[in-house]
Amino acid sequence: MNSSHQKAKAMLPETDIEIITYTYYDSPVGVLKIGGTEHYISEISFAAKETEPAHNTSVPSAILHKCTEQLIEYFLGTRQIFDIPYHQSGTAFQEKVWGKLSEIPFGATMSYGQLAKKMGDPKVVRAAAAANGKNKLMILVPCHRVIGADRSLVGYAGGMTVKKWLLQHEFRIKHGVQTLF
Repeated sequence: MNSSHQKAKAMLPETDIEIITYTYYDSPVGVLKIGGTEHYISEISFAAKETEPAHNTSVPSAILHKCTEQLIEYFLGTRQIFDIPYHQSGTAFQEKVWGKLSEIPFGATMSYGQLAKKMGDPKVVRAAAAANGKNKLMILVPCHRVIGADRSLVGYAGGMTVKKWLLQHEFRIKHGVQTLF
């Protein structure tokens, strides 16, 4: 770290604000941007190809390193449950949806209607879908496991090809079957 960074850091007031740092992982579905503090992961998303590096520019923190290791294990098929701390801020409703997403088992899917019922109100289908779309922790909070009522692939920030790949990967590992869709 150069002295200008040290000086700027020294001028910051004492606060509870945690600094988020990033690392990048070139996964089978594209370059993932992994962000977090010293204590938890706060973002897993696709790196913007034009503006972000495709490789790490510094040594990642222990939590970023652990997250990357667990993602590698997930893609190798040796990890089905993540055990790293994570946090994302949202409304109480969004956080409840994200909690329900985390309950969908590896290799399983759920429709938006089923998600709404798990939320306790079948009428919140669209709101649950919108909250699902605001998830900033792809794979870790498995929003890709939510599908249409007719079992079709619908809505995924990473695109339908990636969603299909993730679901087929999980289904193959869990059930020993090559295709789900």
